[in-house]
Amino acid sequence: MTDHLAPLAAAVDSARGVWGEQAIESLPPGALMKLMEGLSEAQRLLDAGRARVAAEIARQSRPELGPAGLAKTQGFRNPTALIASVTGSGSGEASRLVKVGEATAPRMTLSGQQKPARHPFVAEALAAGRIGSPAASAIVTMLDRVALRADPTAIAEAERTLVEKAPGLGADQFAKLVTRAEAFLDPAGVTRREDELRADRATHMYEDRHGMLVVNSKFDPEHAAPVKAYIDTYVTAQLAAQRDENAPDAARPTIPQMQADALTLLAAHALGCASSDLPVQGATVVVRIDHADLVNETGYAAIDGLTQPVSVATARRMAGGGGIISCVLGSESEILDWGRRKRLFTEPQKLALVERDGGCAMCGAPPSHTKAHHLRWWARDAGPTDLSNGVLLCESCHHRIHDNGWDIRIAGAGTRAKVWFLPPAHVDAARTPRLGGRARFDYAA
Repeated sequence: MTDHLAPLAAAVDSARGVWGEQAIESLPPGALMKLMEGLSEAQRLLDAGRARVAAEIARQSRPELGPAGLAKTQGFRNPTALIASVTGSGSGEASRLVKVGEATAPRMTLSGQQKPARHPFVAEALAAGRIGSPAASAIVTMLDRVALRADPTAIAEAERTLVEKAPGLGADQFAKLVTRAEAFLDPAGVTRREDELRADRATHMYEDRHGMLVVNSKFDPEHAAPVKAYIDTYVTAQLAAQRDENAPDAARPTIPQMQADALTLLAAHALGCASSDLPVQGATVVVRIDHADLVNETGYAAIDGLTQPVSVATARRMAGGGGIISCVLGSESEILDWGRRKRLFTEPQKLALVERDGGCAMCGAPPSHTKAHHLRWWARDAGPTDLSNGVLLCESCHHRIHDNGWDIRIAGAGTRAKVWFLPPAHVDAARTPRLGGRARFDYAA
């Protein structure tokens, strides 16, 4: 057996050993998780093999070979069509396999000497089964996009950093990280993209045949931030109110209906200008930027609740408007500690927790979906209402932590501290800490 296939065979054998002849329903939770991990590792290793094969098919089908190329001799117009037919995938998936394979395969010089892959860190992680082809494709595509504008050393460091952070992140979470990395490597690109998005913002309204007003809008990050903050805050308040009501589920509005209600009430308030009728207070947009970037007009800024970074110029413009809080972070973070003088976390403390946790520290849900919770309980453990004893969690993660025996540790002080989640022994016998909070998703080369 070749060295390329040995890891794949080992992963399959491991999964087969867990599953065996048993029915999947009879496996205990620990074995079920081990099986999923084994099958996922096998899938990633299989992805690596398919990418290498796809790249070789493309090489043997290159245009200069004409009718003698592999794809055409097999009856296909190009290698993408051949791969899509064999794999049963679409042309986009086939193209991605070829691109990943070409970026991670060893290169040959004109003299016949072998050189390392164009993206060696991605190639090594892919071959080892630590990342799959979707993550590899996201990294390669982004790095190739900024290659002509970013420093080569920074690109290499970004590749290494992204490969290290990819394991354990879902596709949507990893996409957020790659987006931040691109902004770091090419801040000017953020401004170019913003100009395009700003020019493309639009709202279309029409009445359908039933008399419904249909509103279809798209906003650039600058204009989206206050809209999203208000709607998210309104929906969160409505969901909290529902828990205190006894109305049947069928009579309760859905989340899309609540979002529509939020816009309706906001428009009614603006027309009537009666502040006492505003159903939600405290919807806040926070724009975050490092002091050095603000002074030197370098880097980029971030808006809570939105994935896309914004330029320094946009951050300054937003900070000059009402309802916007600009948070400038220096080299030292301010520590807000209230001890046991207050049981509930104050608004300044909650904003500081947002700076540290970014939203739900466990799953990454936006700040408007979270509440500040004591790590050491106020009543039972005499826990203080301090940043070091608080964490932002959504309702689901809060229950999961308390019900399943997870522990939380805060390393460091202030808004630059890191949140670590310790799984229970039945999930991980070694109880290996898992990084949470903003540090898990923020990119820093």
